[in-house]
Amino acid sequence: MDYQKTDPGFMERAAHFAFEEVVKEPGQELEEETRYLAILAALVGCQGTEVFEETLPKALDAGLSPTAVKEMVYQSTDYLGMGRMWPFLAVVNRVLRGRGVELPLKDQAVTTMEDRLEKGAEAQARIFGDHMREAWKAGHINRWLAANCFGDYYTRTGLTLAQREMITFCFLTAQGGCEPQLTSHAKGNMNLGNDKGFLIRVVSQCLPYIGYPRSLNALACIEKAAG
Repeated sequence: MDYQKTDPGFMERAAHFAFEEVVKEPGQELEEETRYLAILAALVGCQGTEVFEETLPKALDAGLSPTAVKEMVYQSTDYLGMGRMWPFLAVVNRVLRGRGVELPLKDQAVTTMEDRLEKGAEAQARIFGDHMREAWKAGHINRWLAANCFGDYYTRTGLTLAQREMITFCFLTAQGGCEPQLTSHAKGNMNLGNDKGFLIRVVSQCLPYIGYPRSLNALACIEKAAG
């Protein structure tokens, strides 16, 4: 639907805010590929399927690689579940095929079924500290978290560990109701070099897509993690 024709007054203000004012706010700019990666992750987090499909071609045109997009969607499985990530995988495949990208892309997995737990625990320790090396022993959910979430996904190539923590921060920010985990991952981001100022810029660029309440909650979590 052409919203410029059906809702011109609204679109004038919405487009100006999202695509001009926010993008060009002094001190809140992000490099284009990073900005689009954060926005796409936030759209997955808030289930913005239609806007995701409209934004994805712009992100690819700006230089975000198909591999980076795929890896972001794959990783969202751990934070949204298969039921909510599946439609986005379908959108990505449809858009990539429409652009002549041959699928499947090269697999980015580097772990095996035998070492995924060990390497997942190592990834947890790199992000959150050495105390996480033994955290998987606390119960089967903790073991799944280390082996599946971190061993199956965080260890993959195609995105850096810092990029993976950033998109996790975006997933949690956008879906809301995950403030304890959001605070933890804000700290994890900071441990990897995604400092307080960077995270505030990420929230700023995602705000038009996720709204003020969740953005303000994220800012509070950043402050808590930094304190």
